[in-house]
Amino acid sequence: MTEVSEILMSVLSTIRVPRPGDRVHKDECAFSFASPESEGGLYVCMNSFLGFGSKYVERHHAKTGQRAYLHITRTRKTQKEDDNNSGSGDPPKKKPTRLAIGIEGGFDVEQEQYEEEVKVVLFPDRQDVTSDDLASMPDVVRERVSLSMTGLQAADSVSHTLQVQQWDGEVRQESKHAAELKQLDNGLKIPPSGWRCEVCDLQENLWMNLTDGKVLCGRRYFDGSGGNNHALLHFQQTGYPLAVKLGTITPDGADVYSYDEDDMVLDSKLPEHLSHFGIDMMTMEKTERTMTELEIAVNQRVGEWEVIQESGTTLRPLWGPGLTGMKNLGNSCYLNSVMQVLFTIPDFQTKYVSNIDKIFNEAPSDPTQDFKTQVAKLGYGLLSGEYSKPAPDPGDDPNASSETRGDQVGIAPRMFKALVGRGHPEFSTNRQQDAQEFLLHFINMVERNCRSGMNPSEAFRFLVEEKIVCQQSQKAKYTQRVDYIVQLPVPMDQATNMEELQEAEHRREEAESSGAPPPAAPRAQIPFAACLAALCEPETLTDFWSSAVQAKTTATKTTRFASFPDHLVIQIKKFTFGLDWVPKKLDVSIDVPDTLDLSALRAMGQQPGEELLPEVAPPPLMTPDVEVKGILGSHGNEEDDSLYSPLLSPVLDDSTVSQLCEMGFPLEACRKAVYYTGNTGIDAAMNWVMGHMEDPDFSAPLVLPGSSSAPGTTPTESVPEEHLATIVSMGFSRDQATRALRATSNVLERAVDWIFSHLDDLESMDVSEGGRSEGGSEASREPPPGPRVRDGPGKYELFAFISHMGTSTMCGHYVCHIKKDQQWVIFNDQKVCASEKPPKDLGYLYFYRRVVE
Repeated sequence: MTEVSEILMSVLSTIRVPRPGDRVHKDECAFSFASPESEGGLYVCMNSFLGFGSKYVERHHAKTGQRAYLHITRTRKTQKEDDNNSGSGDPPKKKPTRLAIGIEGGFDVEQEQYEEEVKVVLFPDRQDVTSDDLASMPDVVRERVSLSMTGLQAADSVSHTLQVQQWDGEVRQESKHAAELKQLDNGLKIPPSGWRCEVCDLQENLWMNLTDGKVLCGRRYFDGSGGNNHALLHFQQTGYPLAVKLGTITPDGADVYSYDEDDMVLDSKLPEHLSHFGIDMMTMEKTERTMTELEIAVNQRVGEWEVIQESGTTLRPLWGPGLTGMKNLGNSCYLNSVMQVLFTIPDFQTKYVSNIDKIFNEAPSDPTQDFKTQVAKLGYGLLSGEYSKPAPDPGDDPNASSETRGDQVGIAPRMFKALVGRGHPEFSTNRQQDAQEFLLHFINMVERNCRSGMNPSEAFRFLVEEKIVCQQSQKAKYTQRVDYIVQLPVPMDQATNMEELQEAEHRREEAESSGAPPPAAPRAQIPFAACLAALCEPETLTDFWSSAVQAKTTATKTTRFASFPDHLVIQIKKFTFGLDWVPKKLDVSIDVPDTLDLSALRAMGQQPGEELLPEVAPPPLMTPDVEVKGILGSHGNEEDDSLYSPLLSPVLDDSTVSQLCEMGFPLEACRKAVYYTGNTGIDAAMNWVMGHMEDPDFSAPLVLPGSSSAPGTTPTESVPEEHLATIVSMGFSRDQATRALRATSNVLERAVDWIFSHLDDLESMDVSEGGRSEGGSEASREPPPGPRVRDGPGKYELFAFISHMGTSTMCGHYVCHIKKDQQWVIFNDQKVCASEKPPKDLGYLYFYRRVVE
């Protein structure tokens, strides 16, 4: 022990006590999904507070020389079926009574299910030091090591901070209608039990309107459960805003809903309002679950196989490499589904999994914040099979077998989700998201992190050719843009069962007018060919500014493939807006084919004898109070036939500029669009934007003809070397830093803001030596000019699709089906099973791969 004491003394300076704000990774390895519950436990560096599984701790020791690690192991507590017995002598574990996390009565945190053991381990000899061992060591050693151990145990882990934030979904506000609620003197008295819906005789999920005492059923949910919407229809007919859920009334309160405020609310006068209809709140007992209890039950069942099982079939669980489930971190099924599909694509496997040793060896000092490291970690976790094994017995039901239910140990992508969502207003939250938007977000991150070398997102990248024909001159204009996803419209008017749909709508209207429950609506059957035809049909452009006739006219626009990608992603545009601008999902079945031939949609380019629209910008408008000749006399020369000067500022239509900015385009690009289309309207400006989005200077400041650089700079103006060095040190190239400084008159603070707001523009610059391009380079070659796309035959076969359940992309549940070795496999978060009847007609995102003949 003397030897151990001496070692601790020698490394005492490397043992830190966590301070507020320190990131402590004590739940997950930086390079794998090892945790304290895994075999071998987790080793937490007592200097950097990074966590490492037993497979990677030696690597960290060899690379950094760090010797002291806190070793944490957790063992699952045995749980008894009896709720009143914790099985370990501890107080019984309470069931959640509040829809909240980290709040009294809310969901318990996961750590409460485990017994934890900690000790210090010294490398390279793996010498153990327990708290008891410290008692016999010198005071300075005992005090520092004990404080560090205690601090690490008490500190919130990063994953806990991100995923189990204190959240309360039950906070309710006083209704604005409660104080002055109008109640009708209709003599109605409501009995204490035996209620039925006055319209459909339903005996559960009943609500009493607090204005007229009508007892009616609640809303129907997307899965067909719940009521028949009669309480809601009553509000729509009468405007009476408040209703109380019968069966939830107790002396402590009840569920009150405000249809006008569209939320659960508080009613401080509830006893008085109930008494009006003969209900004594003090004598009532609860006979139905409250809305909070119903929501808690749903949250405790997140990911249950029964929610989305295929036609009630008992599905066979699968295990092994490439068959690893992913834990739902709370509405993270959109991420799980997308990443499962991406790592079946060879480009992503080669980039991140085949090169995993190289990526890990080159990882920065904090690998938890490195994109390549975390993507490689996720890919290896999904493909290796190490985590594709039956989960331990859940404890709540000792008779349940995890193997028959399909539960896996799986992986929990907490570190990955935190990294890819960082700074994003949506993906950084725990709310449900659109899988298509996340796919594009992730592709964008891949693009930014693959400045040179192999870029797996090229598998999806293709060129779209847009041909615009001026109907007055019959001259054409061709533009190309890069895209990653084909968005397929759903022409509802092409449904093959239109008569059935019209009859169902007629029956629904009759039921609504009579107050009867609406009949089940049939699903629209849309031919895939009709969707494809809708994608390709010409679009009419009104108010198109034609350079041939120098005026606004009508034009037609057709869209075709200028290249076909190796892997084609098709999004079915199921989500739309109703007449009231409320988002809704189209309930459609589309006969999506297993094989697809898009060869007929290849762009043909300019045709023989076809004339092109001249590349002439409309005349820009000048400020009316400027004397052009006077300015030329001061800053130009009389021989110059240009009427432009750097001091002339065009008059731009602010409303058009604002409309474009609201669509998400950079301000300078919007100004140029309005300038070069001569203030001829939003349509012309939008056409210019779509045709110039790939220009290297798309987001650069507007430079008027006759001037050679951005305002405030000249091509030969020197750039302060110290400012260059500051920006280069942030990871950007010298050329990018120079461009940012010249665009902002060499003001460092403005240049930094400019460079981060023009990242997409900078991606198109040639990568030069130095800065991020040098440090992140994976090959010595420079990328070719323009977007790099692969091309080949337009014949494809379906290999995966992502399905969505729910009324909107912001709620519901995602699963994916992937074809592996000619067998369809369903991935439903942690459950991976052989699919018996893959619902290919109900998908949201479809993934095809090229068929090479």
